[in-house]
Amino acid sequence: MTPKPTRRTIAALLLALPLAQPQAQEFTATTDPARAQVTLPEPARPELPSLILIGDSTVRNGRDDGQGKGAEGQWGWGNPITAYLDTTKINVVNRAVGGLSSRTYRTSGHWERTKPFIKRGDWVVMQFGHNDASPVNDNSRARGVLRGIGPEKEDITNLLTGQPETVLTYGAYLRGYIAEIRAAGATPVVCSPVIRKRWEADGIKVTRAGGNFAAWAAEVARQEKVAFIDLNEWGALRYEAWGKATVEKLFPADTPQETVHTNWLGAAVNAQLVIAGLIQNKVLPDSFYLQRFAPDGSDDRPVVDARKVKVEAPRDPKLPSLVMIGDSTVRSGGQNGAWGWGERIAAFFDTQRINIVNNAIGGRSSRTFFTEGRWAAVVEQLKAGDTLLIQFGHNDGARIGDPAGKNRGSVPGIGDETVEDTRPDGSKEQVHTFGWYLARYIDDARARGARVVVLSPIPHKDRWQAGQPRDFENYAAWAEQVAHAHGAQFIDLTMLVTDAYRGLSAAKVENFFADARTHTNDAGAVFNAARVVDGLQRLPGQPFGDLLAKR
Repeated sequence: MTPKPTRRTIAALLLALPLAQPQAQEFTATTDPARAQVTLPEPARPELPSLILIGDSTVRNGRDDGQGKGAEGQWGWGNPITAYLDTTKINVVNRAVGGLSSRTYRTSGHWERTKPFIKRGDWVVMQFGHNDASPVNDNSRARGVLRGIGPEKEDITNLLTGQPETVLTYGAYLRGYIAEIRAAGATPVVCSPVIRKRWEADGIKVTRAGGNFAAWAAEVARQEKVAFIDLNEWGALRYEAWGKATVEKLFPADTPQETVHTNWLGAAVNAQLVIAGLIQNKVLPDSFYLQRFAPDGSDDRPVVDARKVKVEAPRDPKLPSLVMIGDSTVRSGGQNGAWGWGERIAAFFDTQRINIVNNAIGGRSSRTFFTEGRWAAVVEQLKAGDTLLIQFGHNDGARIGDPAGKNRGSVPGIGDETVEDTRPDGSKEQVHTFGWYLARYIDDARARGARVVVLSPIPHKDRWQAGQPRDFENYAAWAEQVAHAHGAQFIDLTMLVTDAYRGLSAAKVENFFADARTHTNDAGAVFNAARVVDGLQRLPGQPFGDLLAKR
């Protein structure tokens, strides 16, 4: 099947984290970016450590407001990256300036204006290269550097400024920043330039950075023993996995000829790569991320080896069964002190009259529970009179096309659109929407005579308090739509738990969790299991009324 990328499709390519709305910055410029009088942000809370960004327009574009076009304007990745970091613990200070090179960021005076904000314990991420291949000396911008990373120099009279200047190699400018950052007691990080939207003749491969700027950045980082984030190669691999039609959605629609500057969505994609690089290089403390991640850039929710978890069978085949499928929030098995609500729900039922069968497995999404063959084994056990509970969503937002996503992400929505993904063995998979997988489960189970109840995911620890947007809004809406369309029932478990949390103190809710924000401990699992039972009792006809334990 040919992939049909849509706006919904693209959303699956992003981490399931809320992106803050961009804030505009004051900007006054001359025709020469090196002389631009830019009002750049300063650390919001000087007492906190800072992540300071320097670079060109692919890091911070213009006024940092999308040219007044909103998400469809041009954006640098330095804006959306803030949404992935805990700004109560670290400042994110985007000091990049559009149009500049590793040379002119220094000669313009922007580096001298940035250095006072760098203090011991900070981190400075640099990304230059897109403008460094320009002419060394002209009366337009005079921003080019000498090729390579060596000691070569060229003395010029700058045609733009009329002043004498000694121009250095690309590598020499990077080493200069690294030395001064270290002298300030901060930690430097080098990025290669973000990938351009340029395709080879075959329309499949992406052209890597010309002039070897990516390779030179990598070599300087290696020589200087600093963290390196290969945005050029990582971005190219991502683009190749998604294909031309999907990648077009990452760039402004009104300028199809644009190959460098992304829209807001493309900037968020590049921001994810930077975050993945920071994680892999162990640059920042884990606690600075809004969600804990594993070293490969994925989140650290348990991904249980399916070969070690047998498919549960009903204890007494003659009895009706309550069968659960889902992820680690339904079944965690005590890993790192985490328990899912499905592991504590049996206490609410008369198990002499009904089987409780928990076939959820950690790390699964609506997609992987199906593609790994686990659903095929579960559905064979269903019979008339059984009830199937389905709860997915926590892992469905994983990044399609990114190895860190572990091939778990589903396409957002409930339609028929698909996106092609590459498995670790090189084979291709047509990934369906979240709603497509739910519909398959519902239809298969009902064909066996089972009742089906779809539940929205339990909320995160940091997404339940009054005044916050509700958690899993899209997944809940999609689950409800599919349930009603395919003859299933729906329980908004997200809000049942949220409302119950709101009746408690924050300290009490904190004590329900075994990790930073996702997995409950034993007490939390019991609490949430009670909410599931509440939801079941509210279903029309109260189908479980005589099967509940007497209390």
